Amino acid sequence: MALLEVREVRKTFGHGGAEVPAVRGVNLEIDHGETLGLVGESGCGKTTLGRVIVGLEEATAGEIAFDGEVLDGKLSRPEYRRLVQMVFQHPAQSLNRRMRIATTLAEPLRLLPTATSSEVAAKVNEALRLVGLGPDYLGRKPRQLSGGQQQRVAIARALMPNPELVVLDEPTSSLDQSVRGRIIALLRSIQRDRNVAYLFISHDLSTVRRIADRVAVMYLGRVVETATCQEIFENPQHPYTQALLSAVPSLDLDNRRERIILEGETPSPATLPVGCSFQNRCPLVHDRCRREQPSLVAIGDTHSVECFAVTDGTPS
Repeated sequence: MALLEVREVRKTFGHGGAEVPAVRGVNLEIDHGETLGLVGESGCGKTTLGRVIVGLEEATAGEIAFDGEVLDGKLSRPEYRRLVQMVFQHPAQSLNRRMRIATTLAEPLRLLPTATSSEVAAKVNEALRLVGLGPDYLGRKPRQLSGGQQQRVAIARALMPNPELVVLDEPTSSLDQSVRGRIIALLRSIQRDRNVAYLFISHDLSTVRRIADRVAVMYLGRVVETATCQEIFENPQHPYTQALLSAVPSLDLDNRRERIILEGETPSPATLPVGCSFQNRCPLVHDRCRREQPSLVAIGDTHSVECFAVTDGTPS
């Protein structure tokens, strides 16, 4: 049984009197101790989906199940908020600048049964140790920390209630390359120690390749391809995935991908075309793509694609 199941989840926002779909019928699964990378261009719905999963936004339709229990069924929201935590892109903005680190880390323990002050202090010190910071950081405030140290504190805070899933929204994008590598190594070490699962949201495919077990590719609110990390990077099937990967810089001159330049403009989410939303940029588009919305179809044991040309051959 999967740890998390996202079933036909939709999220629509009101905008100028019109409804704008941000997430459109997404299905995802994350297993215990697994890292699922969620990638796509800015504005494709990655962060919105992450916020829906963690409970910061309410889904317009669909359901979320955790360990087989449907949220708001047998699984209550307070219990779910303990089990699923989030780390945000900009730690300086997500940390209270007036709070000392000790207070920041103790805050999530309000989700847990009442603990003594000595137990809280022990948990705070353990969380700091886990992210590689010493007790001398407890009295500091966020402005007294570097960007990498702030992100370590944000990760420690997310781990305080002992979650089973952490949603990481672009957790390394604001950091320089060397700090980024250390944060990725830290996340992998914590995962080995605690068997925690990650949803790693990023537009940086090179970073995703270093941490993800599987990858889901989003385009305009839909997941258009899922596969193991190796399959996505070595054998991408959806034309959009192929174009994304062709833009990733590579030092391997012998295996460098030819750059794929997509024609056309990304349509507005408020005025999506009938059929496949990628149709006006797709080199494989056919008449069927303009009539029907494709579904995510398995093309192997661990690989699924939302594309008629791939799943059915060239449509007539």
